[in-house]
Amino acid sequence: MSDDAPRVPVRTKTLLEEWVSEFLAQEQTQELSVKVAIQDGSEGLDTGLVIMHLRNAPAEVYMQPRGIDELEWEATLTARTDDLTLKPQQMSGLAAEVALAANLCTFLQFKSIEWDRMSGMR
Repeated sequence: MSDDAPRVPVRTKTLLEEWVSEFLAQEQTQELSVKVAIQDGSEGLDTGLVIMHLRNAPAEVYMQPRGIDELEWEATLTARTDDLTLKPQQMSGLAAEVALAANLCTFLQFKSIEWDRMSGMR
């Protein structure tokens, strides 16, 4: 990598696991199934990918920065090929899980902004 190339603060799998643990401790819930998978970024850098498995629907939510040098995060709800029919309490549970996924994604975004600033890269 040349000296002229911008330095990008990389959020490693280990760092993201720390942030996820911090979020889970704050939410005081162990019911969430969240893991951080290795995701190769540019030049083979470990950028991490946060995955939340939903209990009330056969789906997962993937969370990651919008790009390698982006401050904003995005969440992707995996696609379904069939309709999903739920009882009212199951729908309520799914809504609560999606809200938690949104909160986790927002938490990761703010932690990233804070970490980027502390790293001196921004």
